[in-house]
Amino acid sequence: MTIANAPTRLALLPDSVVVKHLTLGVRTGSEKLPQAALAKACVALDETPRWEAAQIRELLDEAMRRFDGSAPEADAWLAPRLHAVLRLTRREAADSRLWNFLCLMLAPDYVFWRHLSQPTVKKPIPEVSSARYHGTFHIQAFARLWWAAELFRDGDDYRPVEIACSNQDMLNTVLRLEIIHHRPTAQAIVHMLRRKVVHTGREVNALAKAVNAAGSTLLYEIPAPDEIPDADAYRAWIDEVDTALVPYDSLPEGPDDGGVPSFAVDVLIPLFEKLYVDAPVRGREQASPIEDTASPEAIFDY
Repeated sequence: MTIANAPTRLALLPDSVVVKHLTLGVRTGSEKLPQAALAKACVALDETPRWEAAQIRELLDEAMRRFDGSAPEADAWLAPRLHAVLRLTRREAADSRLWNFLCLMLAPDYVFWRHLSQPTVKKPIPEVSSARYHGTFHIQAFARLWWAAELFRDGDDYRPVEIACSNQDMLNTVLRLEIIHHRPTAQAIVHMLRRKVVHTGREVNALAKAVNAAGSTLLYEIPAPDEIPDADAYRAWIDEVDTALVPYDSLPEGPDDGGVPSFAVDVLIPLFEKLYVDAPVRGREQASPIEDTASPEAIFDY
């Protein structure tokens, strides 16, 4: 599924229009999207360089070239770079119309390449779930990557994002949890993934459930307080979009709006390790003892 003439600028595509045109034929690749009709329904954004589409389109083309044959591995590479190219406020990122535009107007071919299902007995014809085009923030093809980068970055450091997005269960399960909005909690979980305390999907899910359940009765913010990010620094980073170049072979720099306090992450790690030891992991008969408790200064010694 390709588009002949990619848009040069981003716009907003209303939800009602997406629902109308997202047919089974489109999702299986047997029908083309009605680009002309969709274009008429789009709402233009302002004329600032922020909404130029060329660099995003080039980025997606590069992802498909690099990860041809291993599409899920593209997530860890693409998430930080998409965040660095598409400089949004959280309010803007919460607008589903922007993500609709990316999926249906700018890069439907990427969505098809990344999220086409495998044939099964019940569904012998592969298709892309409609939720990948028009779904919640943790499922929609591009929103999930942007929000993963936003919630797992440590200030301007995107390395935790790469680690988080290298595990599909971090995207599928952990990203949807409200506790991830507490930055030290997000970094503590990434730390456990980096140290391979957890690494399989079952282990990540067990940890996430245990941390989330405990978080309903424990307030992680009390023993592990966060600092308020610098909104002016974030705004300045957005304003630099027209001069920023996003490298393909190294990580870009995120907004320098303040990192996560390392002491807060260090407070949570032993607690999460204990929760994980006691958590039921499907297929694990007996919990393994946790060794190598990290010192605060070693937490992000990548």
